[in-house]
Amino acid sequence: MSAAGRAGDYLPGDGPLAVVWAHGFGSHRGGEKATAVRDACAARGWAFAAFDFRGHGASPGTIRELRGSRLLEDLAAVRDFLAARGHPRLGLVGSSMGGFAAAWFAATHPAAVAGCVLLAPALGFLHRRWDRLTPAEREEWRRTDRLRVTSEWVDADLPYGLVEERDRFRPDDLAARWAVPALLFHGWADDVVPAEESLDFLRRVAYPDVELRLLKDGDHRLTAHKDEIAAAACRFFARLSPA
Repeated sequence: MSAAGRAGDYLPGDGPLAVVWAHGFGSHRGGEKATAVRDACAARGWAFAAFDFRGHGASPGTIRELRGSRLLEDLAAVRDFLAARGHPRLGLVGSSMGGFAAAWFAATHPAAVAGCVLLAPALGFLHRRWDRLTPAEREEWRRTDRLRVTSEWVDADLPYGLVEERDRFRPDDLAARWAVPALLFHGWADDVVPAEESLDFLRRVAYPDVELRLLKDGDHRLTAHKDEIAAAACRFFARLSPA
């Protein structure tokens, strides 16, 4: 699959719905959770797509190009690719940063999204990153256009342009605009994205069809729960698109 230059995989299937996997920061489309969701969709004969955001996996670009707006552009390209193949409705499954992207895409394009399954969604990652910095650190980031981020999965310099967009992606605004069914999973032991972010979203959103499942032993990756999540995601999407 090539959607406007984004590398990806497309599994054809019946019906207007396609399930789309959106991966996390520093990851790619081929992880264990994505594979579990793909296999569960294949067993039902559903269309499935997974792609690499720009600067990730096999897609062109670098992490230096990362912006919230560009994540949404990448999802829009995948939407257009799938619509051209008879799948005008999306079931979005987003992990961490991919959860942020899937959620904001659903909020801005609700007619195209049947529902969202969000795994440890980093709904407040722009503001959380900014708020942890001192004024001096913020100025250094602005001056150098680089903020070093290292973890078990990634070692990269974040561009300042990423947080310049933070007012476009306020968690409170997301909750206020929310209008599609959602199923969230979050690990209580997540030390990357606090489970409180998903709890806060649940508290603030007025739309009724939103469920949060907290997994007591779950870490950020939730890999140990991948089969449970994949099965639950398919039951969720089957309810929304029974045909």
